[in-house]
Amino acid sequence: MLERFLLIWLLLSSGLAYWWPEPLAKMAYALPWLIGLTMFSVGLMLPRDEVQQVFRRWPTVFGGTAIQYAVMPLLAFGMGKVFGLTGEAFIGIVVVGCVPGAMASNVLTLNARGNTSYSVSLTTAATLLSPIAVPLVLALALQSSGVDPAILKKASKTLVITVVIPVILGHLLSRRFPKLEKHSQKYGALVANLAILWIIAVVVAMSKSQLEQIHLDLFGALLAVNLLGYAAGYCGGWGMRLPEPMRRALTLEVGMQNAGLGAALAVKLFPDQAGVAIAPAMYTFGCMLTGTMLAHMWAGMAVRGDATRGIDS
Repeated sequence: MLERFLLIWLLLSSGLAYWWPEPLAKMAYALPWLIGLTMFSVGLMLPRDEVQQVFRRWPTVFGGTAIQYAVMPLLAFGMGKVFGLTGEAFIGIVVVGCVPGAMASNVLTLNARGNTSYSVSLTTAATLLSPIAVPLVLALALQSSGVDPAILKKASKTLVITVVIPVILGHLLSRRFPKLEKHSQKYGALVANLAILWIIAVVVAMSKSQLEQIHLDLFGALLAVNLLGYAAGYCGGWGMRLPEPMRRALTLEVGMQNAGLGAALAVKLFPDQAGVAIAPAMYTFGCMLTGTMLAHMWAGMAVRGDATRGIDS
């Protein structure tokens, strides 16, 4: 129920945070721990052979990851400029473009009759590369915004501690203890989604005053990034001559960013600029809505090839 209706739960929890912000706003200190818990759950749920799959078919996996880390920051930067965003809003949309893909893309890929194994491989690769890729693309995108370079070093350290180590630890524990792996498949997604709901609610509570003054330009910029991200992912899959199920997986992976991580990262890196986290929080709603709609549309369309079979390359 939680995973299937995540968008509704996001709306309910965020609405509660907006109208009753005081208790949740005081819990900002817990955001890194919540991200760590989310990524630990992701690590527990990774299939035993998934890391091997990443390297076995590395051209298609790292090709797709390269598309994501190249296209999404460029789209975020470009749409931020086109829609005239400045200050915290501009930094926030750039953060959206720089974070890795979302775990929710794996579920929607399954619903869309896409290649779920390829989607998981893309998420795994982007997540493990995030301590290198995210600070690099952030530095390139924000070099003209007067952001302190020390913040980018802090981003790398934060991603290693809250993302990479928990994922690796969770994966190793699931391999060592088969019973833990079995239980994680049943409860891991529940824990991860509850943590995401909590993260977004805390960000909404912290940013209530900024949300009351938000402009439609930010909505338009985020929607443009999302939809153009889907288009770039599908075209990139076509350019790599991937079969249709893998193109669908890449489309959802590129367009659906890990905005929950982006929101927590924004709070950690910009503690005195609460408005930076608004764009990632809003993107969570937007990409869940459009991703669900796209998956539903694809679910009713015929597809050539086996949606669950990976390809060697």
